[in-house]
Amino acid sequence: MRLNFQQLGQGEPLVVLHGLFGSGDNWLSVAARLAERFRVYLPDLRNHGRSPHAAQIDYPLMAADLREFFAAEKLEAAMLLGHSMGGKVAMQLALDEPALVKKLVVADLAPRTYARTHDPIFAALLALDLTAFERRNQIEEALGQQIPSLSLRRFLLKSLGRDEGGRFFWKMNVRSLYENYDRLCQAVSGQRPFGGPTLFLRGGKSTYITSADETDIRRLFPAARIATILSAGHWIHADAPDEFVRQVLDFFSDEFVTPEDRRRI
Repeated sequence: MRLNFQQLGQGEPLVVLHGLFGSGDNWLSVAARLAERFRVYLPDLRNHGRSPHAAQIDYPLMAADLREFFAAEKLEAAMLLGHSMGGKVAMQLALDEPALVKKLVVADLAPRTYARTHDPIFAALLALDLTAFERRNQIEEALGQQIPSLSLRRFLLKSLGRDEGGRFFWKMNVRSLYENYDRLCQAVSGQRPFGGPTLFLRGGKSTYITSADETDIRRLFPAARIATILSAGHWIHADAPDEFVRQVLDFFSDEFVTPEDRRRI
């Protein structure tokens, strides 16, 4: 699948992957800062943003989409950063095609299976008849009955589009995401671990990466560092953008030292 993407800056390539219900647009402010050092790519994953819709979506398929994206952009390898669902896509690509990934940052997600926590959001989105609305604030108000968080409603509305006739539509393929939601909750896996430099960056106010997850993380990513931004929740890049950008840039700039090297030091 040919993914839609945006590109900012010059230099070594860095590919940034958004989470569920999002798009590359959500990362523009952070990407602008990363673009001072890197050539940043912001692809929309399948069934999101301006990328094509498909009946099937899972992590092997999205990793395959990224392989096609790398080939189309003639990227032999790149830095890779993924948040939430995008973090699992990044993990899957690193496990499947380690030569494509120079360094990996996973923002607030572990490789394990997660519970179905987004069902209320799907129910609210699928229940809306978008043809009944004339203004965005009407849709925001209607979603408020099932989604009380204003910030979450406004995040979802970033995926709302309008056609030439003025009719609203979801840029994301809500129906396909819902029908494949169990697959998106599943763990990532690979035939062999990814031994390259890896950073798992978690929010101190988030429960998405717990101490119990460290075993799985180190089994699949044996060289991983795990760091915490205490002031952030799951939306780590939005809650603490300065610290997030600093830690990401520091990690991508550091020379990598393997665990074996550390034991010899």
